[in-house]
Amino acid sequence: MAAALGMLTGRVARLSLRGAISAGGVAGLVAGMFLGGLLGALISWFAGAVVDWQRQLGFSLGVTQQLLPFGDQASSLETVADLWYVAVPASALLLGLLGALVGALAGGLWAALVNRGFVRLEVGVTPTSSAAVHELPERPAAPRRKAAGR
Repeated sequence: MAAALGMLTGRVARLSLRGAISAGGVAGLVAGMFLGGLLGALISWFAGAVVDWQRQLGFSLGVTQQLLPFGDQASSLETVADLWYVAVPASALLLGLLGALVGALAGGLWAALVNRGFVRLEVGVTPTSSAAVHELPERPAAPRRKAAGR
């Protein structure tokens, strides 16, 4: 069917380990920076909401700040809420680097699985010339090696 449509089919013999690691790293960096930016904005907003809630609760109940929930952390929460323009990019960068590391490891594992033959990748290629389209020949299987001690 593929030959009738002018498409060759075949298998990937080798996948570039460096290419797979770098592609996984870039994908992990982008996803991690996006999620890190969202998380940083959420943390900054939550810190501001807790500070406002404590302030209102302190006025309405007439108790000191140390007796309220998060009372000891009020100054650090206020700093995070005030410096949101630092907290958001910092969390985006931190999660981006973590995502890049995970993505690079996943890309390397994927390339290793493809190169060792555990995962098969089927590809379709459309020829650019008007030459006759032929199916790719089957590659003979590599001879199996015996393990040491057998």
